[in-house]
Amino acid sequence: MKIAVFGKRRQSAEDLPRIPSLIELLSSRGIMVAVQRHFYEAMTRERGIPLEADDVFEGGDFTADVAISIGGDGTFLRTARWVGPKEIPIIGFNTGHLGFLAEESLEEAPVIVDNLLSGHFFIEPRSLLEVRASGDGLRQAISGWAYALNEVAILRHDSASMITVHTSLDDIEIASYQGDGLIISTPTGSTAYNLSVGGPIIQPTAPCWVLSPVAPHALTMRPLVVSDSHVITTKVDTRSDSYHVNLDGRLLVVPVGVTLHIRRAPFVVKVIHRDGHTFVDTLSSKLLWGISRR
Repeated sequence: MKIAVFGKRRQSAEDLPRIPSLIELLSSRGIMVAVQRHFYEAMTRERGIPLEADDVFEGGDFTADVAISIGGDGTFLRTARWVGPKEIPIIGFNTGHLGFLAEESLEEAPVIVDNLLSGHFFIEPRSLLEVRASGDGLRQAISGWAYALNEVAILRHDSASMITVHTSLDDIEIASYQGDGLIISTPTGSTAYNLSVGGPIIQPTAPCWVLSPVAPHALTMRPLVVSDSHVITTKVDTRSDSYHVNLDGRLLVVPVGVTLHIRRAPFVVKVIHRDGHTFVDTLSSKLLWGISRR
């Protein structure tokens, strides 16, 4: 078995010594370990000595049976980007904050590795949004990684003026959202930006998207859940010459003349969970779901 390791560059003093311990644990179980160069160099600087890795690779130039993400949900999202269409299953070790995606603890690494080797785990597929553009100014619009595991957020530029996001579902006009913008969220992203603007929590494997307006200029504008079999088309009106499109935290400045076409990506992100894990477990541990403080 070969495992590719990704991670955030800055780790806490508490987690820093646990990372080489994880690498050594994997190697002791006969697993070949490859580490992404940026993470490898960051850990070498922090520790003063290099990680005991079998290989160091650049970006997405790697092959592996499993990927490990060490950090928070942002690190997991970047790992998903590097894995991309390879559809390599990902384990997320949380050294960040809340950790909906990166849910495992480095303290429990021996148990996680044993489960991995013994097959006591299951793989949960997560859908992504794919963004394409048409219209004027395409060279300045959607470039590079055009996918989102959490959300596509269409937001006003740095001005006090609201924007209008004209939104269609296939050929059906849904609404013109006036306000600070519109979030188009996957079920995975329903507990991210979508949740902070009052959108619903969705089971991660549900075949749907959520459209949630940001600071809408009308009380009738509410979050809407739609099937992920449709193509969502958006056009923006604003006093500015451009608007912002945020793909899982990657900010793009898009000219007003550009129309976005958002659909389900042709591949999925595969998340590894322990046997018996449920989405309710995550809600309970991360959001204290169903726990009374009275």
